[in-house]
Order: sequence, then C-alpha cells, then structure tokens
Amino acid sequence: MSENATEETAAERDREPCIRGRKIRFAPLDVGDAALLQSWRSDPTAAHEIGFWPRPLSWLRERIERDVDSHDRDDFIILLPDGTPIGHTALIDQDLVDGTAEVCLLLAPQHRHQGHGTDALDALTDFSFGELSLHRLEAVTHTDNAAALTVLARSGFVQEGVRRSACLHRGRRKDLAVLSLLRPEWEGLARPRSWDL
Repeated sequence: MSENATEETAAERDREPCIRGRKIRFAPLDVGDAALLQSWRSDPTAAHEIGFWPRPLSWLRERIERDVDSHDRDDFIILLPDGTPIGHTALIDQDLVDGTAEVCLLLAPQHRHQGHGTDALDALTDFSFGELSLHRLEAVTHTDNAAALTVLARSGFVQEGVRRSACLHRGRRKDLAVLSLLRPEWEGLARPRSWDL
C-alpha cells in the first residue's frame, strides 16, 4: 500500500466528533490528515483567495505534529454526518487571559457554496464562546475575497477595518479586511447553539 493510500485511509477512518453543527461535525486534526489538507491547500482558488502556496507534504506533517502540542491553537477536520472530510477549521493565536483568538476556515472545492462554511463557523464560534469563554474572535481575509466575507457576515462577524496594502500576493499588494465577533454580539444572535442541535 502506498504512503498516500495509507494517509487517505487514515483521513477517512471513523472519527469521534467533538463538536457538532447543523449538518457538519468536527474531529481533531491528526497527522494522518496531512495529505488531505495538502490537496485542499493546493486548490487554485484557495491558493489565490487565502494566499497559500505549495509546501512539501513533509513540512505540513511536521507543522501538524508541532501544532497538536500547541496550547494557543485548536485545529479540526470538518466532516459530513457520514464521516466524509470536507474542510479544515482552526482557532489560532488563542490568548485565554485576554479572551481572544483568530478563526481560520478552508473547505474542499466540491463542498463550497453549500452552506457548510457558515455552519462550520457557527459551530466554531459556539465552541469559542460557550466552551472556551473567549470574548473576541477575529478573522482576516483579502478585501476581494467575497465568499469569505459573505460567510463571516452570515455568522455575525463585523468588518472593523482594513489593513491597507498589508500583504504581497502574486506580485500585487493586497488590502486585508479585519472582522470580529464579540461575545455580546454572539449572545444576541437568533440561532440555535451547536449543543442544542
């Protein structure tokens, strides 16, 4: 059996979900998910919108191994109810003293534009405010990433500013939108919480 086949089998194995959304589940990211994550990160749309560039699979494995032991981030694979992995989400730069973290979200190309992004982001914010007692979540994306801005707005995030000419992408300077969701805003959202689903 090839190494990639072994990793794909590991990525598709039965997992115990730790967080639930309306139509998705989260399971902790594992080193065996590296090849799957690599394929999603290599998608041209993700590379363009998020600014990823190809890295060796060994680098990604090492990064996942390092991040598993990190106390300032939580990474999850997003699953459909049948266990199909469809994306990755994370809370990074967690500061439990200040009550802050940044959210990240990446969906497989064939699972975009189906409501899974909003569902996953809602579940992640419920986890952040309901389990971790965070006070502020932040998201950063290119100002022209309409899909990400739409998903963030649907989940209650408010754009609070723009970092002008903040990154270089494909030889051009890009502005970055900074969005946030505060605990009182989350508490005021008229939707069921993930633990009520």
